[in-house]
Amino acid sequence: MALPTDDKDIGVPSSDMNTPVDSVDRGRSHVLVWAPVFLGTGIGVYFSLPWEPSAAVGAAALLGGVAAVLACPPASWARLVAWGLLAAAVGFAAAQLRTWLVDAPAIAERIGPLTVEGRVVVHEPLPKGSRVILDRLHITRLDANRVPERVRLRLNGEQPVLRPGQWVRLRAVLSPPPPPSAPGAFDFQRQAFFQRLGGVGFALGEVRLLSDEAAPTWRDRIAIAIESLRQDIDHRIRGQIPGDTGATVSAMVTGVRGGISEKAMEEVRDSGLAHLLAISGLHIGLAAGLLFALARGLLALAPAIALRYPIKKWAAVIACAGAACYAVVAGGAVPTQRAFLMIAIALVAVLYDRRALSIRLVAVAAAGILLVAPEDLLGASFQMSFAAVTALIAFYEAARSWRLFRRGAGLPGRITAYACGVALTTVIATLATAPYSAYHFNRLAAYGLAANMVAVPVTALWIVPWTLLVLAGLPFGLQAVPVAMMGRGVDVVLAVAHEVASWPGSSELVPAAPVAALVAVTLGGLWICLTSGRWRLGGIAGVVAALALTAIERPPDVLVDDTGRLFAVRTADGSLIMSSRRVGRFDREIWLRRDGLEEDDGKISWPWEGVTAGGPLACDSTGCVYRTAGRMVAFPRLQDAAAEDCWRADVVVNGMPMTLRCGTAAAISRADLARNGAHALWLDADRIRIESVNGGRGDRPWVVRPPTRRLLSTSATGRSAVPEP
Repeated sequence: MALPTDDKDIGVPSSDMNTPVDSVDRGRSHVLVWAPVFLGTGIGVYFSLPWEPSAAVGAAALLGGVAAVLACPPASWARLVAWGLLAAAVGFAAAQLRTWLVDAPAIAERIGPLTVEGRVVVHEPLPKGSRVILDRLHITRLDANRVPERVRLRLNGEQPVLRPGQWVRLRAVLSPPPPPSAPGAFDFQRQAFFQRLGGVGFALGEVRLLSDEAAPTWRDRIAIAIESLRQDIDHRIRGQIPGDTGATVSAMVTGVRGGISEKAMEEVRDSGLAHLLAISGLHIGLAAGLLFALARGLLALAPAIALRYPIKKWAAVIACAGAACYAVVAGGAVPTQRAFLMIAIALVAVLYDRRALSIRLVAVAAAGILLVAPEDLLGASFQMSFAAVTALIAFYEAARSWRLFRRGAGLPGRITAYACGVALTTVIATLATAPYSAYHFNRLAAYGLAANMVAVPVTALWIVPWTLLVLAGLPFGLQAVPVAMMGRGVDVVLAVAHEVASWPGSSELVPAAPVAALVAVTLGGLWICLTSGRWRLGGIAGVVAALALTAIERPPDVLVDDTGRLFAVRTADGSLIMSSRRVGRFDREIWLRRDGLEEDDGKISWPWEGVTAGGPLACDSTGCVYRTAGRMVAFPRLQDAAAEDCWRADVVVNGMPMTLRCGTAAAISRADLARNGAHALWLDADRIRIESVNGGRGDRPWVVRPPTRRLLSTSATGRSAVPEP
């Protein structure tokens, strides 16, 4: 399929086309732009299934897509549709293949303390202590076929200096990667599965260094060398500049953000400046542009070279190599991958004297990432990165003919034009990423425009140039001055973040939205950005549908964590009453955040004896009862109370063995919670809806379920489901 050589029109066929052939040609040129959308559709279908499909399903989808393409006549709309279906089949098969390739054992239940031996892959500093990822593991009391590929452990206290490639031995407590805290919440277990991370935990005591136990392969040597380089740079920077400034400087150079304090990170997020810590288009693009201009300028100073050789192409090669080095040192996160792929394609186009088509540049970068790591589609990083860059490119391509960006005369005019460009870019990027920020983090930054008006110019004109000098000086030990100068710029950014985050209402919490709303706003936004003319207006329907779906989404009335030790019930004013402040702290924070609520201020607490002020929850020495919409949920503490509740309640949340027939009541036992994870209940006069974490996720390879013997022993413990006050 031949691609067009110009970028006059990138969009679906408009009504002023002359012939059907012209229409199909325009549609053919548009296939590349929509290819990652269809790829993502196939990937999304795969991850939405409640069971793991057989390999035959992916193979059949591919064969069906190929057959459809071959069966449709050339130069027809049917052929274009068939190409889209084939792209979706490729996405489905790629996700299925990726799952098969990374499948590895995982810890099924909490175990330890036990001895763990392994090789250091990553050692990351934290505000308190550090964190290490180990592979090549040997774990006592675990059979070889049950040992995970990798585990992540938190280290506390004084520890020896750890470097990638070292072999260590330590005592640790291991647990499975934690499941979602509520139905629909972030699935760390799935993320850990694709990182081949089969367990998490913490170390006890000091880590012991061992001699090398196995010669690394050439791939291991490369990975270890890169990670060692990043760690060495991080140590040098943080050794020169302590505190959050040094940690932020390191984050902008190496992508290592673990050393930034929680308070500083919260201020950066609340002020709308978190994108400056994600090494993306701003950093990679500016770095490549500066290298290109510098290399071309220096080569032009030698007339003998400039007049005989293609110095522009030489400069493109130098800039591409420099951008690649920066991307590698930065750790290669999704925004970094996207930015580098786009820059690399643009620079390769310079080598072939071609003009790169920017919107197609985004499409190629997205397709490349999705084919290599299909699971990235589900992550906030991929979604926000591509949403921002797609919206910006689509807007500025459409605005070429609007004559909005003419520079005024002299320096004041140029400064004004730059300031307007920063403001407009911030507004567009904020609008494009707001749905994803709300969905994944339940948070919106209200004053991002004000913060970015100061922080973006400082980053572009001061921090990024000094970053290049830091990287250039490191091999020769000449990084001290660039690091110090870079730190001054970072101080300005952190000061702006602190000031803006302190403004009233700087960060607004929003309730969790359904997946359908995210899909609708994504499709609507893509239609607006990837089409042209009056066709773009059709995308508004997707945005409106997303708003409607979010508005009608109703939060659960009751939440129960996967241990049966933490509950939450909803009051008449929409707030949540939590059963404990001592257990399930992480789950409690997630529940409140997904409700769009701040941390419980304690004005309404779980009534261990008596009735809440609003009256929905009553407790005595035998347990608690929650009433709403004419329904009753019981939380018994004693076996006798459980037997009584079975006949008078609609739902019984019971941590004791359910040996009695419970009449018409639905019973949620501790074994149910251990097997299916946290539960959410919606109570209506005409029906009761109960959802569980694993019920929504289905039977997939990344869903870790406890062994049967644990379920049996758990259901027979007789421990109270309601913690004592």
